[in-house]
Amino acid sequence: MNTLVIEREARAQTVKITDEEIIVELEDGRTISAPLAWFPRLLHGTPEERANWRLIGEGEGIHWPDLDEDIEVRHLLAGIPSQESARSLQRWLQKRKKAHSHMTDNA
Repeated sequence: MNTLVIEREARAQTVKITDEEIIVELEDGRTISAPLAWFPRLLHGTPEERANWRLIGEGEGIHWPDLDEDIEVRHLLAGIPSQESARSLQRWLQKRKKAHSHMTDNA
């Protein structure tokens, strides 16, 4: 028995983030969502940082420059959460905390 394999990447069109989830509308009309807890950098981001996103790879991924986060649409479709290690996330959180305290000290 032969299996038909369609090699077409799903592409994001728009992104919305609530306090609980990331919601991505695809070019083909589907909408997918995932728990925000799957992506700790987005979870720790401010609403402004979360709103600052851009599509990469013609919509095959989404990039948040303020949070240094990239998510591939195919990972969302496959139910794959962030693969960042706990150690890497802790370093990022420490760096973020230092930068934030430095900004408030200079205000």
